[in-house]
Amino acid sequence: MIFTLSGNNVLALSTIQRSISNFPGPLPRSLVWLAMSPSWTSRPRDKLDETDATPNASANRSCLSRRSKRFWTLLAAGIILLVVAIGLGIGLGVGLSGGSGDDSGDGGGGSSAPLPPNNNTNATSGEYWKPASGISWQIVLQNPPTDTSLNVSVYDIDLFDNNASTISTLHAQGRKVICYFSAGSYEPKRPDSSQFTKSDYGKELKGWPGEHWLNTNSTNVRNIMSARLALASSKGCDGVDPDNVDGYDNDSGFSLTPSTAVDFLSFLAIGAHGYNMSIGLKNAGAIVNATVDFLQWEVNEQCVQYQECDLFQPFIEAGKPVFHIEYPDSAPTISSSARNGACDDSEAHGFSTVLKEMDLNDWVEDC
Repeated sequence: MIFTLSGNNVLALSTIQRSISNFPGPLPRSLVWLAMSPSWTSRPRDKLDETDATPNASANRSCLSRRSKRFWTLLAAGIILLVVAIGLGIGLGVGLSGGSGDDSGDGGGGSSAPLPPNNNTNATSGEYWKPASGISWQIVLQNPPTDTSLNVSVYDIDLFDNNASTISTLHAQGRKVICYFSAGSYEPKRPDSSQFTKSDYGKELKGWPGEHWLNTNSTNVRNIMSARLALASSKGCDGVDPDNVDGYDNDSGFSLTPSTAVDFLSFLAIGAHGYNMSIGLKNAGAIVNATVDFLQWEVNEQCVQYQECDLFQPFIEAGKPVFHIEYPDSAPTISSSARNGACDDSEAHGFSTVLKEMDLNDWVEDC
């Protein structure tokens, strides 16, 4: 069937086509035909079918023209509304997902929907240190701490860069020691790096050359992490701080999900608790509710900056600490307004907040 359109009809279709040409993204299949050239929608008057030249045809054309005009006007209005609605929907979707987590180092809340609590009782059994919310702390990962005179109760230090004597010195000062290691990424210069296979690690972490996301479902990866837990125990660590467990919220190269992250953390918790060590969550806001029952704390970076501190309040409500870090741009020189902005956020109420430089050296200012 070939439709003959009046000038108004063509104008309506032209308007629709212009709207479609600006459509944000691929067109739905049902609208693709509207993006075609207008040449198919009308024919020059001198190329009408011969039957159209008869008087009856002329009358029929007049009747069809009125019906066609109404049809095309309604169709045009409906499609324009559809295009606008879909465009608004896509726009809203992009806007709402603009704060989604990635591996650029910002925040840690993530975009995944929260999971329900995990009921793995094996992950809670054992005797281990259970710190209370509000406890003071310091974190030094760039090098072994050179100043241990700070009046804080907890030090978070690197597992590999510190020996047992550093930890025993901190213990002698009445400190508890958390030992940091990356559980979800391959780091090329760690003593056990050669034990990973090529299939264990995927895409590179943005901003961290040579560091790759790990397949935390891999048996080999889990064996290596079990050995790291044994090393932490042998050095006298009171707890462990496993980093980069939010591969599900990044372009890792693997099919990681919040559920696989919870399973991995359950595995680590059972191992840590078996050595009488406690263990915490690092960032990963989407799995707070699923892990708060079997983990002993949260370590969060920049939740004030990214306005997501409310995600980590369940730890405070459970009487467990949120070890919270903000990285002011001007550190180590911080204005009073910058300090107040980082320390006085109402959603971070009860957090153990410290201000640090991004490389996590000895410098610290607490709240």
